[in-house]
Amino acid sequence: MKGRLIRYLMLGCCLGGGILSTLSLRNHYSTDPTGYCDLNATFNCDFVNRSSFSEFRGVPVALIGLLGYVLLFALSMPAGKWVARFRFAASVIGVGFALYLAYIEAYVLAVWCLLCIGSLMMISAITVLSGMAAWRIAGTETAANARD
Repeated sequence: MKGRLIRYLMLGCCLGGGILSTLSLRNHYSTDPTGYCDLNATFNCDFVNRSSFSEFRGVPVALIGLLGYVLLFALSMPAGKWVARFRFAASVIGVGFALYLAYIEAYVLAVWCLLCIGSLMMISAITVLSGMAAWRIAGTETAANARD
């Protein structure tokens, strides 16, 4: 896959994740029920976004996600070995945090949030794409060093 395509896909996933996080943050502070995400006892974003697990040290998890997507978006613009490595490391941390939250949804709350599932899909895709980009850059540098 070409570097430019990987970058565009990462930017799109960052944008999608940012939108999902913004909606979750709005739901976190809202007292009104959301019809699009409050489906039944198994899928209820309102319950998840307003639970005691929706904040980490007083900061809404959705805000942490939004800031993470903004960071990853900014890191998807420039090229270079160190940026690619940092972007991959940041995305691995993000996917780890998202998997922890999915664990909370599955085994503690026993309720799923569709916005959270979508965000997990976005950060997972960003992690795979940033890994591909880092691998691609490392391979390019290895080939360039071999020619020297």
